[in-house]
Amino acid sequence: MDRNYHVFSDGRIERRDDTLRVVTESGEKNHLPVEHAEAVFLHGQIDFNTRLISFLNDHGIAAHVFGWNDYYSGSVMPKKGQTSGRTVVAQVNAYEDEIHRLEIAREFVAGSIHNMRANVRYYDSRDRDLEDALGELDVAAERVSATESVSELMGVEATARKAYYATFEPILPNDFAFGTRRFNPPPNEVNSVISFGNALVYANCVSAIRATALDPSVSYLHEPGERRYSLSLDVADLFKPLLADRVMFRLLNRRQLSAEDFRSEVGSCLLTERGRKTYTKAFEETLEETIEHPELDRKVSYQYLLRLEAYKLKKHLLAGEPYEAFRRWW
Repeated sequence: MDRNYHVFSDGRIERRDDTLRVVTESGEKNHLPVEHAEAVFLHGQIDFNTRLISFLNDHGIAAHVFGWNDYYSGSVMPKKGQTSGRTVVAQVNAYEDEIHRLEIAREFVAGSIHNMRANVRYYDSRDRDLEDALGELDVAAERVSATESVSELMGVEATARKAYYATFEPILPNDFAFGTRRFNPPPNEVNSVISFGNALVYANCVSAIRATALDPSVSYLHEPGERRYSLSLDVADLFKPLLADRVMFRLLNRRQLSAEDFRSEVGSCLLTERGRKTYTKAFEETLEETIEHPELDRKVSYQYLLRLEAYKLKKHLLAGEPYEAFRRWW
């Protein structure tokens, strides 16, 4: 898999000969090797023009834009490498078939609960008493198969996530209070890191889905809507525990993120540029980690697991192969 590149400085990003160049407001110039680029993440106030967009399109590089409050604002996606009307038709047909849609949505929730539980089990075995949360997650997992509608399934998922978030206080250091999950805007450090990490997972899922012929706006658990890639929300729920949450736990518990890496602004708590760089570096290192895949019989990166998930869904829709959502096996 190719690399992601993150740009935090204000300035402009432009085509320079056959590569990308970032020119900061102070005049500093840095080049990005496009031959190894999967996507460019723009976190600062960056200017760019249509010549750059054409260049990114030619090289199949996505640009993910983050705005105020570290929120994901949108993506400039390259022209699809694969286009398949048959795939989109199958995707829409599965959405419109209530039974089929519910079956797929159940898999997303079952996988998500399994992966949340894996995190809780890990910390329960390390001198935290999280047995109650494990029990609540088990009950939620048992309820998934009995749900009769997507809305009921969303309620089960919400119950499981509430139990999961309740474990953050005992997992994290005492000086990082969490309270409850709030994100518009995030009121404290933990909520701020969760929001930023979730946005990175979502953007990476956008890239992974667009590498296939799937339409990222046709989803099964989350309702398709305007101005969002709702299938990315479905897939991201599977990988947030593995990617965003584990990175946050590690950085806060090891004091690699401290109070100095956050700032208060208009009733919200946000990561500073240094904090975002620290988190992003750890996040990208995690994406590059590899694990032996039991079916492929080779090592794959965590980043490749995202793309593999999209291909698994595509095979289910086109060939009728059973879809089993990602569940952490190690």
